[in-house]
Amino acid sequence: MPLQHFVVKVHSRCNLACDYCYLYEMGDQSWRTASKAMSPEVADRTAARIGEHARARHLEKVTVIVHGGEPMLAGMRLIRHLAEAVRREVPSYTEVSLAMQTNGLLLDDANLDALHALGISIGVSLDGDATANDRHRRRADGRGSHAEVAEAIARLRDPSRPGLYSGLLCTIDLANDPVEVYEALLEHAPPTIDFLLPHGSWDEPPPSRAPGTTAAPYGEWLSAAFDRWYDVKQAETSVRLFRDTIALVLGGTGKSEQIGPGPATVVVIDTDGMIEQVDTLKSVYDGAAATGMSVATHSFDDALRHPTLAVRQMGMAGLGVTCRACRVREVCGGGYFTHRYRAGVGFGEPSVYCPDLIAFIEHVQARVAATVATATPPGGKA
Repeated sequence: MPLQHFVVKVHSRCNLACDYCYLYEMGDQSWRTASKAMSPEVADRTAARIGEHARARHLEKVTVIVHGGEPMLAGMRLIRHLAEAVRREVPSYTEVSLAMQTNGLLLDDANLDALHALGISIGVSLDGDATANDRHRRRADGRGSHAEVAEAIARLRDPSRPGLYSGLLCTIDLANDPVEVYEALLEHAPPTIDFLLPHGSWDEPPPSRAPGTTAAPYGEWLSAAFDRWYDVKQAETSVRLFRDTIALVLGGTGKSEQIGPGPATVVVIDTDGMIEQVDTLKSVYDGAAATGMSVATHSFDDALRHPTLAVRQMGMAGLGVTCRACRVREVCGGGYFTHRYRAGVGFGEPSVYCPDLIAFIEHVQARVAATVATATPPGGKA
């Protein structure tokens, strides 16, 4: 399966000190010695490798996500250089989608105008209202970030820059009420919302997720948020995890690695040009994301032969015995690859969130089944 999503780390540092960050606060501390910013030469080589892969695999579309750390710390000159290089190197028959994930603090009008001109859509990280967000997303001196981010999102939503705002990314905290969080995010009129489970493993469990217990606090949180989203007559926004779960329940496919057995198509290019696995693997142990390959010496086809990436592309065949026997395996797909890790076993375990995923999926199954039953006339077809 060809790679189609290229996460390009243009800067390795951040202007926030979020206490749950997988890059800075967990197993891998390589950021301390990493190149702070990607050079124009590495950006050019990265773009050339993306173009090479698109031609070799005759790709209809590639998505390049400008990422960090905080990508805006790299400055607009480098971001523009990368965007122009990618469009120059990718063949004309391949659609190029450029995106950025940012904390929003540097999104002033000048930068937003420049990003809009480059056709780079922007997703912003925000965890709810001021209380919910500032519980974790703070500056190094302890100051919260919500007020500044809310102002940045208001500028991002300016109708003079259509298509620039792509949505919000929210990390779940059980201390925050799910309905209140969802409604706080809605106030910013996001085209999409992504809910993320905080990263953890069997060795370093997420907050309030005790491995081996049947309790499902995250499943309950997600189910409550799902009901608030699902029960409105007119859709207010798209929630990727909810949309993907419904699609999988109905026999379709999802579009993210959070859920579903679909093959992984994401690869990361670090600031120094090293090719890495999905970067959330940095949460489990030092070097977990490394491949030993670089855009200077290896193609992305070479990266596809890396054992861990190969397992991530195997779908159901890449799951352990427990997952293959599970009643929701076709929907869950074992959960997010990063969350399956256990020392001495590797990534063959079920997700550390297994009870939560089962509870949430079965809740969605029941809601969708009830909807289909209500919408189907007696003796008719769904």
